[in-house]
Amino acid sequence: MAIFARIGRLFKGFLSLFVSGIERRNPEALMEAARQEFRDRMAQYNGALARLAGIAERLKAQIRAKTTKAQDLERRILANHRANNLELAGSLARELQELKADLTTDTQELSETEDAYQANMRQAKVVQKEFEDKVQRLDRQLSQVKVKEAQAEAASALGGVAFKVGDLGDTMKTVEEVLNKRYELSAGKARVAKDMVDIHAVEEKESERKALEHNALAEFLASQGIAATPTTESAPAPATKDIGPAQQTNQ
Repeated sequence: MAIFARIGRLFKGFLSLFVSGIERRNPEALMEAARQEFRDRMAQYNGALARLAGIAERLKAQIRAKTTKAQDLERRILANHRANNLELAGSLARELQELKADLTTDTQELSETEDAYQANMRQAKVVQKEFEDKVQRLDRQLSQVKVKEAQAEAASALGGVAFKVGDLGDTMKTVEEVLNKRYELSAGKARVAKDMVDIHAVEEKESERKALEHNALAEFLASQGIAATPTTESAPAPATKDIGPAQQTNQ
């Protein structure tokens, strides 16, 4: 029996080491398991809260129904008293007395139920907020661990590789030649495109645009009864023909 107990403890030890190793390699799985466990517990807690809220709603309905019945009993008591039906009026008054006692009890129970519901709801919100904050802290910690592990892995890889920039001379030369050819081709295309642009046509379009803008502004100011401000740009002088000697003589 002792040997079986020792084997059992050894098996449990190996199993514990195996599980611990899996947990260390998969912290995300542990966090997801914790989230699922929390969601399951919150579902149970919310179910209990729902039952508590149901009790409160049932008490509210009872209070409304009994209040309506009490008002009806009061009217019947007054009517029978005026009709001198004292025995029936007394019976109704006794029933009203018991109903009001029930109303008092229901109102007290409703108050206690509402207080319990609100207290448990606040507790549920606090617990949920604490869990979310803890998950966020663990997520940040996990991200930092992954960054450090990546840095360590990169440093280890760089430490195991020895090379110089000169070892890549042929490759770098090829890249340089490719880039030079692409630059020459792009520069040539840009020059051809620039030379094909009619700069005079562009200037004429710009001048026409400005003239249209000035005219539009002048028309708007005139419609508003405002004198147009003279522009600083001088209008181009009208073109004149050269007067030849024969024309000067005739004049």
